[in-house]
Formats: sequence, structure tokens, C-alpha cells
Amino acid sequence: MEPMTKAEELLRELGGRARLVVYVASAPGSGKTRRLLEDARRLQADGKRVAIGWIETKGRPDLERAAVGLPRIPPRQVRIGDRVYEDFDYEAAVRAKPDVVILDELAHDNLGDAAHAKRWQDALALKEQGIGVIGAFNIQHLETVAPTAEALIGYPVREIIPLSFLQAADEVVALDVSPRLLQSRVRAGKIVNEQDVDRALNGVFKEQTLYMLRELLLRTVDSLTLPVVKAGRTSSAAAFVYPNVDVPPFLRRTAAIADALDLGLEVVPTAGVDPTALERITRELGIEMLHETMDPTSVNALRASLVALPHGRIAAGLASRPLPYDLFIVGIGQTFLAENPAPSPYSQTVGDRLRVGYGKLTVYLGAAAGAGKTYAMLDRAHQLQADGVDVVVGFVETHGRKETAALLDGLEIVPPKIVSLNGITYKEFDRDALIARKPQVALIDELAHTNAPGSVAPKRFYDVLAVLRAGIDVITTLNIQHLEGLGDTVLRLTGTAVRETLPDGILTLADEVTLIDVTPETLRQRLREGKIYPLERCDAALANFFRTENLFALRELALREAMRARHRERIASPFERILLAIGSREADLKMIARAGRIAARLAIEFAIARVIGPKDRIDPHVLEAMRAEARKTNVEWIEETADDPPVRLLEIARSRPETTIALGGTHRVPRWLARPSFARRLLDAGARELLVLMRPEQAKASAPPEE
Repeated sequence: MEPMTKAEELLRELGGRARLVVYVASAPGSGKTRRLLEDARRLQADGKRVAIGWIETKGRPDLERAAVGLPRIPPRQVRIGDRVYEDFDYEAAVRAKPDVVILDELAHDNLGDAAHAKRWQDALALKEQGIGVIGAFNIQHLETVAPTAEALIGYPVREIIPLSFLQAADEVVALDVSPRLLQSRVRAGKIVNEQDVDRALNGVFKEQTLYMLRELLLRTVDSLTLPVVKAGRTSSAAAFVYPNVDVPPFLRRTAAIADALDLGLEVVPTAGVDPTALERITRELGIEMLHETMDPTSVNALRASLVALPHGRIAAGLASRPLPYDLFIVGIGQTFLAENPAPSPYSQTVGDRLRVGYGKLTVYLGAAAGAGKTYAMLDRAHQLQADGVDVVVGFVETHGRKETAALLDGLEIVPPKIVSLNGITYKEFDRDALIARKPQVALIDELAHTNAPGSVAPKRFYDVLAVLRAGIDVITTLNIQHLEGLGDTVLRLTGTAVRETLPDGILTLADEVTLIDVTPETLRQRLREGKIYPLERCDAALANFFRTENLFALRELALREAMRARHRERIASPFERILLAIGSREADLKMIARAGRIAARLAIEFAIARVIGPKDRIDPHVLEAMRAEARKTNVEWIEETADDPPVRLLEIARSRPETTIALGGTHRVPRWLARPSFARRLLDAGARELLVLMRPEQAKASAPPEE
């Protein structure tokens, strides 16, 4: 097949047709109108004919300024009784035939004798007419959310949008805003009138209500990130269900691991399973079910990151092969599921904050570079400054983006620290200067950044902790791939090993984690325009890390981590301890960190057992490296020689209840009369459960091929 030209690829992504883009927010005041106007101005600058169909500026000067110069579709005049109201005029928009119409308040019921009863129907009809639409609404108006929202806010939601509308959209973007920020806007009179503030704070703007609506928003958008591509989602786990298996505990235990790894769980029935009964169970558990049956032995066609199978012949056969995913072999009849306190390497720090008064930490989380995290952070700084808050730029990296650099105007900037070493000059965040300045709020970009050699702290997040200890609030940015516990998943998804990582516990420490959501199509377009990397790097990035499928998967991870950051008080786990079985090969060394990260995300104990046979060869350098890695991770280290290593490993595992053995997958395809894989030998020796982990080199090999 001939490689596609850039124009052909762009047409394929954009479909050569009008597009429907929908922003969904958790509550009024989330910035929908502003986002619509910003998009309109960018499209206009790109030569598109854009018209405002309907927006509500509510008299705000900043929104009125943003709308200046944008053509408007004249509104319809509708008389109801003695009053005349204005409403969106669909027919006038069709006659004007712009490239794109901006259409706010999509849940609105049209007035009078309109072409359609609902504004969202206007949006669909415009798209059918070849006119693109960028619109917005609040999540409580979605039919699947409205019943829950009504119970939360205490009054009925009358204007409803069907889920099918979002499913028909080309892009659905979550406008995630901190509940505390929304409450502060209410108190400042920026969302409701002064006389309505108390009522609003006890209704839709009640803190717990906002958190619930926010979670409903993120879950809805997460479910729509790949609305039609099933059995191919690389950020998913697949649980194969057999006849005569106790399904609920099997799925609950698999879901616990999938949740820890930020994977969506899909249930796959095998031949002989009653699909109606299985669908009822999955619906009760809130898990997605694939309706077509699938043979687990051909599971390579299912591009999942984790596959769960009940213990048995098929699972044992898969454990003998090199696999492009992690394999969880679940014990028949196993029902154990623990609820463990969420771990954090900063638990002492969190406790200190209750006594000493640390600053508050806000993290803007994105799926990839170019999502708009730094832009959103600087925009927030201007809002704080307008409210009289003393805010300072501690360190911001604009990466040459003009729009981002423009937002630095009017903000105080702490000069960077210049570090020269071996002929190389580094610009680093000067934490001492910032602490001496002692603002109320500091902006510190790129939380996962590795500092220059010889710096006081090896990573920027340590500098951020020091600033928080000084009582200064921090707003910072982070891409999802930099979370240490997701490194293996990201490697498998993209084929890229992320070098700069930081512990997941930093999100536990955060007071707010706000998702800066953007669709893969938008990211790729920004990349083509040179707004993320220099133009000479764009083609390589588009063909590798910024592949559409990669970005979809990273976006799913970011959505789930944003939800997970709010609910980390307790973590479900199907084990109490992971016992990692390693041998004498250098390849086993990397499995220590891999299994340790999984144990940390499950909040369980972790031990390493190196049990070898009397005749096994030993590389002293590899052995010492393994011991050093175990010391570094501060885990239990067991080292023995046994005539039958699998049997001895099982004895060690069974000395502690609810221990599951983990090990790296085999490298070789099974051959006639060859020695079985170690995983198969453990199963033959009587192991009830196994967690067979894909090795890092296998993860890279199984990443999506380049087009």
C-alpha cells in the first residue's frame, strides 16, 4: 500500500465533512462560552467562515470582547404573551451557510414555531446541511445523568439531551473545573446574582454535588472516547467468562486490577455462556460486555493490556506462550477482595499539612503535550490576579507557543536559576528565590521535570513539595504518561519508555486534579501547525507517539486518573501480597520495578523470591543488581536453592494468606519435548492463581506498528 499524503491523512481524520464538536461541563460557570468563543476566533484566524448562532455573555466584559468581530446569525423574534423573546434561527443559519456555527445551551427547548423542538436537533440538522457546529451544555441535562442530578440538586431537570446525540458527535470534550473554583466564582458573583449566592451554594454548587456531577461528566466522556471501536482498545482489560464459573467474584477481582492500572474492563463471553444472564450481571456491576463470543486462544486479535481467564487448560496453554499482554489466571472459587487504605509516599507530608498549614496543590492533568495545560494555568493566574491574589510565575515553559507566551504578559516572573555544567547551560526553577518572595500562589510548570545535575533536588516535584511546606499554594502541570505506575501501560500502548516519571502519590497529595481534556484530532492538528513541536519533528511524532490510537488510549488513562484522584481513600485488591518469582537472568531485573508498581497501586505488600535449582548458573553481577534493586524498593527479599523451585515457591507463597505469585512471561514459543515455561510448571505444581507479566521488551514489541 502506498503511504498516504498529508492531505489524504487529514481528510481521513476529518472525514471531509462538517463536524459536530460538543463541550460538556459539570455545572454553569465552567467556561463553556469562553471556550466556544476562543475556538471561533482560532477558526476565523485559520480562514474559516464562523458565525455565532447563540451564546450568552451575561454582560461580562471579557466575553463581550471575545465576541467582537465574530459574525452573528440574527436571532428569531418570538412573541409569547405580551413579551418578545429572542431565539436561535436555524433557517437563517442555513441561508448564511457559514463553515461553522457556534451554538451554546444545546439542551434549550426552542421557542414558538421553530424548525426543531430542541437546539441539539438544530445542531444535528446543521451538520446534515454541511455546516459544522461547536456547541456546549451541562452534564445534568444528559438523559442518563438527569435522574441522579435531580436527586443531587433537589429540583427537576426539564431540558433533556439524549445520549444518542453525544454518540453522534465527532468530538466530545470534558470541560473539567475544580468544584472549589466554581464555588469561589459563585461567591464572587460571577455566575449567579448576589441575592442568589446562598441558594446556589446549597443547590447545584454544593461541594459534594459538584464532585458528583464532575465524576458523572468524566465517566460519560470516558465511555465515549472510542464509541465504535470494540475489542481493539489498548487501554482495556478483557475478562473471559466460561460456563459454570462463579461470575461476580471473578469479575470483581479482575476489575480491581484493571482499576488499579486505569484500564477499562470488557467482559468477553465464550461458547456456551448464557449472554442474557451475563449481561444482567455485568450491568449490575457496571462493567461493559462484548456481545460476540470469542476464543481466548485467538486473543491476540483483542488488543487488551490485561487478559483474565479462569484457571484451567486454556489458561495454562496461554501461560506457556510469549504474550503481548499481562495474563491474570484466576483461581476457581476465589472470592477474596480486600479494601486497602490508599498508599502514598507522602503520607507524612499529608499529615503535616493538617497541623502546619501547607500550601494547596492544584494539578492540571493532560493526555499529552499540547493539551493546553500551561495555557489553562496561566489563564487561571490572570483570574486570580484580577481577584486581588498575589500570584507569581515560578517557572513556565512556553515551548515557543505564541498564545501561551502572550499570557505571561502582566504576570510577575521569578527569574530562572542558571546552571552551567560540562559546557551545557540549564535554566531551572529557583525555589529559594520563590520561597523568599513568598507569594500566595505560585505557577510551577512540568511537575515531572528532571532537574539539572547537581541540583538540590533531583526532580521538580521535590521543589514543589518544598514550596508547599513554605505555605505557598502551587498550580502545576502533568502529562498522564509521567505517572510511574502507568509507565508499563504507556510503553505497551505507544512503544515509548517514558524517562521522566514521578510517584503516583503526588496526585494523592493534590487538593485538586483538573483534567485539561482535548481530543486526538485537535492534538494532531496542533502538532501539524507547529504548536507542540518544531515542524521538522511533526511527521515523526504523528507516525509514532501522536498516532490517533495512542492519543485515544492516553486520553482514556487521563480521564480515569482524574476520577481516581478523587477516590483514593480505599483501593480494592484481589490479593494481600504479590510474591514476585525471579530467576538468574538479567531480564528478571526489570520485573522487580514492574511488579512493585502494581503492588503499590493495589496498596498491598510486595515480596521477591529468588528460588533456583542446584544446577542453575548464577551471574554474580546480575544477582548483586537484583539485591540492590530490592533494597532500593525496601521489600522483603527471599533467596533459596531448592530441588524443585516451583514447589518451594508455592510453599513460600502459602505461608501468607491471599498471596499470588507474579512472574515475567516466557520469551519462547513452546516446542515439542522442550521444558515447559516456568509459569506452566507453577500451575502444574498446584498454583491456584498466577499473574504473568509482560516484560518491558515484549511491551515495546507489541506496541502498535507504524503506518
